[in-house]
Amino acid sequence: MDFRDLWRRSDVTIRDLPLALLFVVLPLLPGLHDHGTQLGFLPHRPYDALTVAVVAFEALPLAVRRRWPAVCLALVSLGFAVDQIYGYHTASGTALPIALISAGAHLRRHRRTVAVAISVAYGLLVIVLDRLRAGEGVLGFATFYLAMALAWGAGSWLRMVRATEAERRRHVAETTRTAERARIARELHDVVTHHVTAMVVQAEAARYVTADPERLDQSLTAVTDTGRRAIADLRQLLDLLNPDHGTEPGAPPVGEFGVLVEQTRQAGQPVSFTQEGTPHRTDGGAEAAAYRVVQEALTNALKYAHGSRTVVHVRHGDSEVTVRVVTDGPRASGAAPGGGGRGLSGLRDRVTALGGEFEAGRRPGGGFVVQARIPAGGTT
Repeated sequence: MDFRDLWRRSDVTIRDLPLALLFVVLPLLPGLHDHGTQLGFLPHRPYDALTVAVVAFEALPLAVRRRWPAVCLALVSLGFAVDQIYGYHTASGTALPIALISAGAHLRRHRRTVAVAISVAYGLLVIVLDRLRAGEGVLGFATFYLAMALAWGAGSWLRMVRATEAERRRHVAETTRTAERARIARELHDVVTHHVTAMVVQAEAARYVTADPERLDQSLTAVTDTGRRAIADLRQLLDLLNPDHGTEPGAPPVGEFGVLVEQTRQAGQPVSFTQEGTPHRTDGGAEAAAYRVVQEALTNALKYAHGSRTVVHVRHGDSEVTVRVVTDGPRASGAAPGGGGRGLSGLRDRVTALGGEFEAGRRPGGGFVVQARIPAGGTT
């Protein structure tokens, strides 16, 4: 696993932490002293112990700007207000528009309430600065408010773009499923027509060879073989049409990875299972696809590497679900010798239709790995 893959799989707070630390360091740079955001013309105050708290409030909350956008915006706004009232004017004040963009993009509930609250808080800050004779004037305060409103609007636009993209992916997935069902329906017609026609012809021919037991036995055997092939082909097609394709009666519901792993263990496969994060209950497509990836990988492990150690890791991130299943053993494979790997191919199509990535193949040191990254929810 390279650094980029490790970084992408890390928690969103860890990925946002470098930005927060950058805004902590900015005020310490000599060239940025007294060059931060300034409302009005209050005299600059030298940095003191309180400055550390101000910078912390303005910068560090950016680490949770996507996980808790409302909390981030509230703390950054508080730090910014103290920064302006005391006249520090640190470079960390630039964190405010970033917090507004993040809130506009990632805040899911009470958006209007937060917008009104931050506007009221800004009004109170304006009153305090005016009483301190900051001398900014109505036009200056209004211009700054408009700039901050544009930052919120930019975040809202990003949110809308993500929602549109999610809808497009859903439409593509639905279109793909519809096209696949139409294809299977055509195959079903061809299978039934071909096999049943052959059975009728063979049965009719058997009537004329009743006097020859050997030829009659051959005809009846041909009918039997054709019927068996028809049943096998029909089962394959009906399995694909079934939403729970590949499961047996009593199988665990989609998303219950632990139950699925336990059933595999009971079948004699040593499986190590770890799960991070909370499943996206509102994004069933991603969770269902992740479940199918684990299910197919474990099925292949049972078939082609029975008794070999298998490691399953599922991570439910803010923006995606990642799955990685590794099976040890030099004979571990994703399909039977000469097989088409139809199960893995179907999974690849399903994950790709959701805008994700799917990989399956042999490991250089032996064994087999199946991994998938499936978008879920919206983040930037």
